[in-house]
Amino acid sequence: MKKAIGIFVGLVFCIGIFAGTARAEAKFATVDLAKVFSEYSKTKTYEKVLGDKESAYFSEMDKKANELKSMQEKLSLLSEKELAAKKGEFESKINAFKEFRRQKETDLRKEQDQKRQELLKDIEGAIKQYSDKQGFTLVFSDMMLAYKIDSLDITNQVIAILNGGSGTSTKKQ
Repeated sequence: MKKAIGIFVGLVFCIGIFAGTARAEAKFATVDLAKVFSEYSKTKTYEKVLGDKESAYFSEMDKKANELKSMQEKLSLLSEKELAAKKGEFESKINAFKEFRRQKETDLRKEQDQKRQELLKDIEGAIKQYSDKQGFTLVFSDMMLAYKIDSLDITNQVIAILNGGSGTSTKKQ
């Protein structure tokens, strides 16, 4: 029995030594994803493109809404018989307007989500690139942390990589 306990303790000791030497030291970093997202030059480009599309959409919506108002005003001047004949056409235009609005809003939202996914993929790639280069084992979003030291923050380096810089700056925030 003593021999079995001795072998067991010896094995545990050996495993502890080998595990301790095989284990690499963990190196951590944090990143402010909101800041990276907002300062990434591609984000600004996408926001402008989507903003222009949104403006065109609202302009077209206003035009169609004004046409419907004009048609409604004209309908109010018609007699009962003429109104009954034109009512179907008016309802058809209202339905077309609703469908147009629904489709355009869906398209804009889908494009916005697609662009956001592209940006996030770029950001994740830059974080991975910098982390691999610097030997970080874990990078945390600073939104999930109650406290961090500024020296762990790699936000500016990630932004530099994304915007075409080297990402080797050691400047603190």
